[in-house]
Amino acid sequence: MVRAFSRMARLSGFVARPVTASADRVSRARQSWRALRVLVHVGRGIAITTFVFPRASAAQKRALNRAWSRHLLALLGVEPRVQGEIHEAGGNVVYLANHVSWLDIFVLDAHSPARFIAKAELARWPLVGKLVRETGTIFVTRARKADTLRVNAIAAEALRGGDVLAVFPEGTTTDGTALLKFHGSLLQPVIDSAGHVQPIALRYAYRDGRASRATQYAGDTSLARSFWSICGARDQVIEVIAHPPIAASTRTRRELAALSEAAIRASLGLPSPAQPASATAPQKFAASRDRPR
Repeated sequence: MVRAFSRMARLSGFVARPVTASADRVSRARQSWRALRVLVHVGRGIAITTFVFPRASAAQKRALNRAWSRHLLALLGVEPRVQGEIHEAGGNVVYLANHVSWLDIFVLDAHSPARFIAKAELARWPLVGKLVRETGTIFVTRARKADTLRVNAIAAEALRGGDVLAVFPEGTTTDGTALLKFHGSLLQPVIDSAGHVQPIALRYAYRDGRASRATQYAGDTSLARSFWSICGARDQVIEVIAHPPIAASTRTRRELAALSEAAIRASLGLPSPAQPASATAPQKFAASRDRPR
């Protein structure tokens, strides 16, 4: 079965050339076995959201989401390491994180499940779209200003009800070597509800501290090729660096976005927009000693 799956992946264009085991890559057989197990796990997730979620309480849904996401990371061989405390008690908080991969959603859910505000295209993704729809994701068409107003109204109601929301304020993914400007257009609800914004930096690395690009989902990379790349990567670590929450009631949207961007930029060792890239030393991502919680 593994050999057949590997052949299907090669014929479908997931793989550009043969893969053999190396310091950074697993063997083709193990890569195919991982992919197959993940697809089965995704099927199980769809079954849970379809048949269990309608009868589950909000707390039970969060627990199921957290457990499913943690198992997904384990199947992919991605070790999460957390620095700082992720604030969730009482809700009314918005996580702002940099965006590198489709995996970011499940990395955050593995620690503190949140309702994501995501681009509308995500709802149409095969399999993954079904999962994120059923876990309460709020979809926005960023090109339409009126849609932002609609989403802000939904977000405000969710925060008043004690929900935790998550936003990728760059509006798109990067390859992890840069950070785009943070936009604050979706932050008015947390200001109005007197909640908090928490900046969270996400950084993918190998266990020896080197930066990893295996998980990136940027540019012309397709979802299928990104998935196949992650399945083939060895010794992956995702560092989750949680900064102290920022009280939103006394800040403007622009201030909240700028403060969060600065905090995450510092965590990633990236230069400020006004600073030339050469002003920072070459990146070597230091793997945290903190263990998964």
